[in-house]
Amino acid sequence: MGAATNIVWHEASVDRGARAQQRGHRSAILWFTGLSGSGKSSLANAVNAVLFERGLATYVLDGDNVRHGLCKDLGFSDADREENIRRIGEVAKLFLDAGVITLTAFVSPFQADRAQARALVAEGDFIEIYCAADLAVCEGRDPKGLYAKARAGVIKDFTGISSPYEAPLKPELRLNTGAMALEQSVALVIDYLETQGVLTAPSPT
Repeated sequence: MGAATNIVWHEASVDRGARAQQRGHRSAILWFTGLSGSGKSSLANAVNAVLFERGLATYVLDGDNVRHGLCKDLGFSDADREENIRRIGEVAKLFLDAGVITLTAFVSPFQADRAQARALVAEGDFIEIYCAADLAVCEGRDPKGLYAKARAGVIKDFTGISSPYEAPLKPELRLNTGAMALEQSVALVIDYLETQGVLTAPSPT
């Protein structure tokens, strides 16, 4: 139960179903998770570009970008990571209701936090995509120089080095982004969205 009191949920005049009919596609949350350097942001943005070219309503919530604003008060302790993902889950839920295909690219290392985000929405609305590049590959890439700093003790609580990453047990998609070409990963994501009916409007009821 939250701290706010005397509040009542206000039903919107235009619902999610109406937006899906108007735009010609469903909304969904595509939750990209994996170690730093696993290709989450690159894949999310590449998928986003393909969907945008098709004229679909999309938006990418990127971990670093969100920490510049919404979550700039949070660090990287376990508690702060939990709160970071809680906020993102709630924001993604709002985007879902707005009829937007929402792509989130966050390490989101803990299973419980990802499960909490999934539990906010209906079954089928949360699509977990595990970017399963292993630690050696990610550390070899080290695009931001973070692993080197973590190894040197400059960065504390760094996932994969001094803080754990709990891999998804049953993601909707598991992609070996350490070995797979970006275009191949994009194609697999798009194929999944097509087979699940995300890219077409639901039949009117």
